[in-house]
Amino acid sequence: MSTVLATHPQRFVDLSHTIEDGMITYKGLPAPLICDHLSREASRAVYAPGTEFQIGRITMVANTGTYIDSPFHRYADGADVADFELASIASLDAVIVRVPDARRRDISRSAFASLDVRGKAVLVHTGWDAHWRTDRYFEGHPFLTADAAAYLRDAGARLVGIDSFNIDDTADKVRPVHTALLGAGIPIVEHLCRLGDVPDAGFRFSAVPPKVRGMGTFPVRAFALCD
Repeated sequence: MSTVLATHPQRFVDLSHTIEDGMITYKGLPAPLICDHLSREASRAVYAPGTEFQIGRITMVANTGTYIDSPFHRYADGADVADFELASIASLDAVIVRVPDARRRDISRSAFASLDVRGKAVLVHTGWDAHWRTDRYFEGHPFLTADAAAYLRDAGARLVGIDSFNIDDTADKVRPVHTALLGAGIPIVEHLCRLGDVPDAGFRFSAVPPKVRGMGTFPVRAFALCD
């Protein structure tokens, strides 16, 4: 008698915000402008009857939507987004650290101490994405401390992401988390969302930008692949 094993289809979870015309990601930086370069109506004069195309145009700063930071974002001699090896940003073993409704904004190394983060993408779920596209998103956000960044660096994290406005305390102009992680070649992904739909572990994470030379940051389509 043959035995039929049940199979469980893999599930994709989109962890990226949608980039829309006029959307503010980072207070003080301009919103993207999204429009037609060639509209369908105008294209009708170019192509045969019944044939039309749209060619879009987008003008934006690199820190828009859900984006990845490369070492070049912090260091003039660091690797830029075109230098990312796909193995460093795609299909990574991943774990989630959950710190929702924390009484303290600062997330220290104690939040990570019980986890094996070596070689993994470490994603910090704070729930702050609930405030996306509101004024509250820009103020009082959760962030990692300098000792948390040093711990993740020394423990061998492959990538670190957060669903908050910034992985650093924006009041601290030194930006110790960016400094430590990017200095060690560890990419940072900010403005993630929907981490509550992903299991604590046992999934793979990807956050791949276009291969653009001379950019320290760039939007990504970040997603989890769950078993």
